[in-house]
Amino acid sequence: MRIAVLVPGLAPHDAVSNDALGMTAALRRLGHEVGVFAPHARGVAEPALAPDTIENWLRSPDDVVLYHYCVGWDFALALFRRTRARRILRYHNITPPEFFAGWSPGYEAACIEGRAQLDAYAALGCELYLGDSPYNIEDFTRRGVDAARCAVLAPFHEVEQLLSLAPDPRRIPAGKPLLLMIGRISPNKGYLELVDALAAVVAGGLPDARLLMVGKLDPNLASYGEALRARIAERGMQAHVTWLQDANGAELRAACAQASALVMLSRHEGFCVPLVEAMAIGTPVIALASSAMPSTLGDAGLLWPEDADAWVIAAAVARVHADAALRTALRERGRRRYADVFAPERLVQGLATILGEHGFA
Repeated sequence: MRIAVLVPGLAPHDAVSNDALGMTAALRRLGHEVGVFAPHARGVAEPALAPDTIENWLRSPDDVVLYHYCVGWDFALALFRRTRARRILRYHNITPPEFFAGWSPGYEAACIEGRAQLDAYAALGCELYLGDSPYNIEDFTRRGVDAARCAVLAPFHEVEQLLSLAPDPRRIPAGKPLLLMIGRISPNKGYLELVDALAAVVAGGLPDARLLMVGKLDPNLASYGEALRARIAERGMQAHVTWLQDANGAELRAACAQASALVMLSRHEGFCVPLVEAMAIGTPVIALASSAMPSTLGDAGLLWPEDADAWVIAAAVARVHADAALRTALRERGRRRYADVFAPERLVQGLATILGEHGFA
């Protein structure tokens, strides 16, 4: 069977690219002939074929187009409407546009466009809707897609590569507790609330607390970056915050190893790979029970309601900092969950099972 993997673009260390490339390798292991099609690719070893050659590359109606849906793309939708091949829609979620209202008209418009295609894909009756998480699949079951056509598989990732690196702690701040946040600087990620929580930790009796933010700021979200810097200054946290926009893998490995907790206050995640990185390394996790995070984290962290305020999060940080037994339990649960659910072999096995159950084996 030939499988054409279609992705809007490929780039190093990008979550969707990692999943597309990891899934490509897994499909080849399972004996399928796979081609990767993308309009642009940089810094990856996989050769990217031109998307407009897909239909010539496919040979049979039994072949498959597997599209990684994460943005609005008219080409992909038109292809899914006309192809005679079988269709797998790999859905990574698209952030609701209201998170960007007032911050970036461009991001807001892109999210509106991307989410507008959900109805069209739901109406197509694809042979398989494959979500990163149960939360993602709800976007289709709510639109009438039969649950029998749906499945969930966590994304392929680079965590094993991260685990293999020697930590480089030279730019990791001293001080305990060390709060860690990993993720692009974006309004849905809860960075403003995280600064409030840090201020509450410091005011609550832990004056040496530090926050390490590992994430890039897109110039199109410059106004949010300015608001973040202003919030840090308003709370008097300038000396307590380190922001690394260019952290490499060895530094990320050191950050996870040294952090007292990964504190994830995001309001919207389609999966949240940093939770998996933290679990694999053994970093305790404190998170909000929003979007896909409960299903990703399971019992391997402390989850709080979405309306939890800064003082609740600060109390959780203080408890993790003070309670050695709790820290040990969270580390053990995280590593166990990674091994049982998210390790690469588990994902390959899960993919093989799903393909078999839906007639693609």
